Amino acid sequence: MLVIGERINGMYKDVGKAIKERDKKVIQDLAKKQVASGASMLDVNVGPAAKDAQEAMKWLVETIQEVVDAGLCLDSTKPAVIEEGLKVVKNKAMVNSSTADKEKLDIFVPMAKQYKARLIGLTLGKSGVPRDRAQRSEYAAAILTSCVEAGFNLEELYIDPIVLPVNVAQPQSLEALEALREFRFLYNPPPKTVVGLSNVSQGTENRSLINRTFLIMAQAQGLDAAIVDPMDKELMDAMITAELLLNKNIYCDSYLDAYKKK
Repeated sequence: MLVIGERINGMYKDVGKAIKERDKKVIQDLAKKQVASGASMLDVNVGPAAKDAQEAMKWLVETIQEVVDAGLCLDSTKPAVIEEGLKVVKNKAMVNSSTADKEKLDIFVPMAKQYKARLIGLTLGKSGVPRDRAQRSEYAAAILTSCVEAGFNLEELYIDPIVLPVNVAQPQSLEALEALREFRFLYNPPPKTVVGLSNVSQGTENRSLINRTFLIMAQAQGLDAAIVDPMDKELMDAMITAELLLNKNIYCDSYLDAYKKK
């Protein structure tokens, strides 16, 4: 499982404040803690706090890279903001993200190809959130087709089925899980998949429990990556145990520690 740490996001008050004040310590502490907790990549999102989002993305990337060697998942709806980060990323990068709209794909797919970055494709269209698993698969097919036509390496593509808060869109949790299963039949080899996990519990009381339960269910459907809070120990332990039970790791009594040392 590719674990992408979610915490360096300007939507969080501490991060937004750190971006405004150019406080490196807050950002670097979060980077180090997430990597130490098991994140292989870190999501980087300037959020609404930055007046100059492009400059803020560059500052965040450089600040993080001073203390960790993790890959960075550059998160923005604005291509120029992502590209500013791609210019200074030292290790493997990920573009987060493109929708299934052709106008978006025509920008983000060539950008990811140019910078040899991974790409997240959201199963979103002009009409907004997909209504069911069939529409999710339709959008996923459009993303795959665009990548094939552009000569983008499909090993670097991750499809996101779009997870919605269970407290306002309960049926959509099942639709997203079923979509993960159906995506495996769209292409050979199957496209990789990713979810923004915390979306499922947004606005709920039992966030950690809902997150880790959904994550395990998604893993059983073949999920390859997730944007999560790696500092949630119970969630990480549940993820590792699920991988063990899915026969992706070899059992030993200290399997939790063994996974974390990989």
